[in-house]
Amino acid sequence: MRDINRQDGLRGLFRGHSATLLRIFPYAAIKFLAYEQIRSLLIISPAQETPIRRLLSGSLAGVTSVFFTYPLEVIRVRLAFETKKDARSSLSSICRQIYSEHPHNVARSSTSSAPVSIAAVTTSTPRTGLINFYRGFTPTLAGMFPYAGMSFLTHDTATDWLRLPTFEPYTTTSPPVSRDPNAPPVLKYWAELLAGGFAGLISQTASYPLEVIRRRMQVGGAVGDGHRLGMAETTAKVWKAAGFKGFWVGLTIGYVKVVPMVAVSFFVYERMKVVLGV
Repeated sequence: MRDINRQDGLRGLFRGHSATLLRIFPYAAIKFLAYEQIRSLLIISPAQETPIRRLLSGSLAGVTSVFFTYPLEVIRVRLAFETKKDARSSLSSICRQIYSEHPHNVARSSTSSAPVSIAAVTTSTPRTGLINFYRGFTPTLAGMFPYAGMSFLTHDTATDWLRLPTFEPYTTTSPPVSRDPNAPPVLKYWAELLAGGFAGLISQTASYPLEVIRRRMQVGGAVGDGHRLGMAETTAKVWKAAGFKGFWVGLTIGYVKVVPMVAVSFFVYERMKVVLGV
């Protein structure tokens, strides 16, 4: 943080924030909408309200939302990772750079004197294009299953606990008159934030190693020789550099960001459902 403040001041802490805002609106909307729709298909009756079905509903909702918004996530990470001191890259220049980057095997083959090998590589591997905006998508999908799944499962389970008869007098508040009488009791502000924060803590822990791999893949074109890193290659690099601990680097600061973010996200979502009578 001292380095960022010295080089860019307060603005440096918000680098890539515009791309974050562009991504988070559709991401959150699609995620919560998909969860409600998928949940209504998988959990038709109270008897089907099982942890597995909740986990699967959350996982599929997360995968759906990330599929439609992932290119914006790649752009956001690259903007935040930009380290040039002379002139910061604009959004359009970052997009052009990502679009034109090559996979590793193409970059290596281009220096070879064997034209047959080059032709074989270029015909079998996408050289450039929109596929670059889905760099790191495989570990993201793998990580989204435990992240989104555990997030929704933990939140729903925690809210169930907070609504138990033992805790209900202390954790719930009087619902609006227009609210459906069959709807679950409305949690107090602190109880809803507690459930959301706990969901963020569990989901972040469950998916963090894949989060590390994803971010390394996304910034692959901005470091080293600029080639596109694959999932296996990235995993090997992390392991070689720091071993098992390398997959947990930054987890603490991740908690500082994710726990309040998820808590507020679920809080606003649940409160808006009450306000809108959903």
